[in-house]
Amino acid sequence: MHQVNDDEPSAPSDSDSLLRRVDGRIGRITLNRPDALNALTPAMLRDLSVALTEWADDDRIDAVMIDGAGGRGLCAGGDIRLIASMTAPEAARFWRDEYATDLQTSRFPKPYIAVMDGITMGGGVGISAHGSVRIVTERSRVAMPEVRIGLAPDVGGSLLLARAPGELGVHLGLTAGTMTGPDAILCGFADHYVTSAKLGALQAALASSGEDPEAVVREFAERPPAAPLAEHREWIDACYSGDSVPAILDRLASAGADAAASAREEILAMSPTSVLVTLAAIRRAGTLDSLDLVLEQDLRVSTALFARPDLAEGIRAQVIDKDRSPRWNPATLDAVRLHTVRAILGTDRLSIDRDISI
Repeated sequence: MHQVNDDEPSAPSDSDSLLRRVDGRIGRITLNRPDALNALTPAMLRDLSVALTEWADDDRIDAVMIDGAGGRGLCAGGDIRLIASMTAPEAARFWRDEYATDLQTSRFPKPYIAVMDGITMGGGVGISAHGSVRIVTERSRVAMPEVRIGLAPDVGGSLLLARAPGELGVHLGLTAGTMTGPDAILCGFADHYVTSAKLGALQAALASSGEDPEAVVREFAERPPAAPLAEHREWIDACYSGDSVPAILDRLASAGADAAASAREEILAMSPTSVLVTLAAIRRAGTLDSLDLVLEQDLRVSTALFARPDLAEGIRAQVIDKDRSPRWNPATLDAVRLHTVRAILGTDRLSIDRDISI
């Protein structure tokens, strides 16, 4: 059994971008790339997986807690600039390792406490929202924004979106919408609301208490404020139950709500290919039995979209040049062919063809 020296701030690693230490009965993991909003690299994913493997059988460890350095968020996702520089085999390897680590967090045999304070998006959701104890705060901003850069929700996020109440998940996936902490609890991405001012005391209590770690979290949690998304359930459920993206857009146009009209414009600004794939992926995820099956779908989708022009263009527009004016190819929903979406999903026949009809 591997032992960690409690006197050392972190275990040996190829990088200081992920810090690990034992704090009382708690194994502490801190993502440590604050200048990059703790965006994930292959080394960070490897170190996280190693820590979980070792601590799963370490009798000193009652639970694991993961948070992010810098005070701005847990994790903004995978390092998009790095992914853009990869070859196709390298990108596939990155996503394969990332999704395996996401699955590992979901199967960790002890409480896995994720502090989703601040920005927690994309890959950050993957290493937190599949855990057993998920904490949000008044500063939390949780999202699966992949359609904004020519990808589709991955890291098992399509399963979480599929399981959200009503059509909230489809709305969030197609618009790249951001959830507040209360929204994240409403949508099943989080469990407990703890104000950021109490996080330090919570961490100290977890380290020193002999109680069940989840019981300690509940002692610090409070009733969350009303979820802003709850106010919009009526038009969201009515509009996003449409059979296809065009049907959803038509319903949004005629809903008579300013927020619905804004959502329609947001969808039309996203990668058309990604929007069609995202609707299909979310609805298909809802029919799959387990996270591992959804992650297999995510790997097919991500690697297929990597080979298409929208990803490079989305990264250019959103991350590199930051002109926020991507030139999508194809440029419109009408120009995306059904066989293209089928190929990206990795199936010749989709049981949800109606959802991507054009």
